Amino acid sequence: MAFSLQIRAHSEIGLVRNNNQDSAYVSPHLIVVADGMGGAAAGDLASSVAIRELQRVDEQNLAADASGGEPLASGQMLEALSGALAKANDALSDLVEWDRSFEGMGTTVCGAMFDGEHYGICHIGDSRGYLLRDGELTRLTHDHSWVQSLIDEGKITPEEAAKHPHRSLLLKVLNGQPVHTPDFTLVDAKLGDRLLFCSDGLCGMVDNDEIIRKLLSADKPLESIVRSLTQAAHQGGGLDNITLIVADVVEHDDALQAVPPQVLGAAETLKIPEIDFSEPIQLSEFIENTTRLPRERVPASDGKAISDEALPDGVIDPDRFEAIRYTPHIASRRRRWIGWVVTILVILAVLVAGVFGGRAYIESQHFIGPDDEHVAIYQGIPEQILGHPLSTLTQSSEIVVADLPPYYASKVRNKELRYASEHAAQTQVEMLGEMAERCKAERAASVPAESSTPQTPGADSPATDSPAETQSPTDSGSAPVTPDGTASAVGSGTPGSSASTSRPDLEACG
Repeated sequence: MAFSLQIRAHSEIGLVRNNNQDSAYVSPHLIVVADGMGGAAAGDLASSVAIRELQRVDEQNLAADASGGEPLASGQMLEALSGALAKANDALSDLVEWDRSFEGMGTTVCGAMFDGEHYGICHIGDSRGYLLRDGELTRLTHDHSWVQSLIDEGKITPEEAAKHPHRSLLLKVLNGQPVHTPDFTLVDAKLGDRLLFCSDGLCGMVDNDEIIRKLLSADKPLESIVRSLTQAAHQGGGLDNITLIVADVVEHDDALQAVPPQVLGAAETLKIPEIDFSEPIQLSEFIENTTRLPRERVPASDGKAISDEALPDGVIDPDRFEAIRYTPHIASRRRRWIGWVVTILVILAVLVAGVFGGRAYIESQHFIGPDDEHVAIYQGIPEQILGHPLSTLTQSSEIVVADLPPYYASKVRNKELRYASEHAAQTQVEMLGEMAERCKAERAASVPAESSTPQTPGADSPATDSPAETQSPTDSGSAPVTPDGTASAVGSGTPGSSASTSRPDLEACG
């Protein structure tokens, strides 16, 4: 019997990155995540190339299905996936040859093609696929990472791997090199299965399969499960781009089979250049520079520094080219000046390129800001030219800015939440709405507790309870809730949780 997939997906920058280098693609026959890395911040380009080639195969498959032909099935799916990733790898090789500043870029790929009865799994890198079946969570993929090889050899435990100084080193990615071959597996589907494919912005921040199992198995709509997983990644640090796809296997449904494909993340907006070897162009001049800043050597367990010479041969360090991939930051005064400089350069570029080119760029941008006291979405950029705003209000909401956690309220008031598509901005507004409702409930719950506190005549009033003391343990916001209604272990000392970082709780209601 053929089944259908009910799918929800999400891709975002995360809490500290400057751009989204993740990409994703979902359709009735294919769900896949790609996590780009390296080069002159060309990880977004690498992940977009991978998604483009997979999308082409899927479009051919969807066309065959729509015309009454035979869509790909069983082993054919694996052959098609293999061919698409080989083409993507060749395309990356050509891009590096055309522009040497792209040297070092690459992307993970993790996803599944679906024929109604089987999953054709493709995987390379450290993005992950999970299968929740009958309450039991199973990993569909095996990390191509250095620490995973140490676990396989029995040299370290999974708990030690979560804190290993070289946990970001990879053994395989798509980077234009022929030696890196993906894994392909065929798995039987079962009615009631729930699939999760995600970048390490989730599984690297919540490196505890039990937490993921509890959040995945919650009896909630898929939209709520996606938000709960995203919030868990935030609590774990939110230090990387977060991209995830959750899909349920349901009875065959013609309406689900007709749902149009969707591209998310970098691939949604990035235009892949047409290569002209007769005229190389340094495209990296127009892409964010994330060349890694000088860093101290990470001490080994015996306290001695680990030098680059001690690293194993043949591994890939995604951290090498990215200054803030795992380094949280709060916007500084210097960073604001940099933003103004970038804005001035953009304005000059607009003047040089012409009015029409500038207008096209501005109209492609979106940001979240205040509309009086409410959260709203604007099209354009928040700057002005000679007193004339370069943005227009496109969507206001009922969310009151003051109801948000202080961190996010500040971000909205300062118009710092910027996005390359309206869809991405709308998704963030939905999450802000959930945060606001949670904070309103927490603040309301703290009032009777304070007013009922016994008072000694003439004594000072007791201090107001802290947010951590007044937070409801069953709230589904910053403390994700398990199916039995108890708070999960996220943020309570679990590896990858917020307790293991020096970052403040950005979702605390204050």
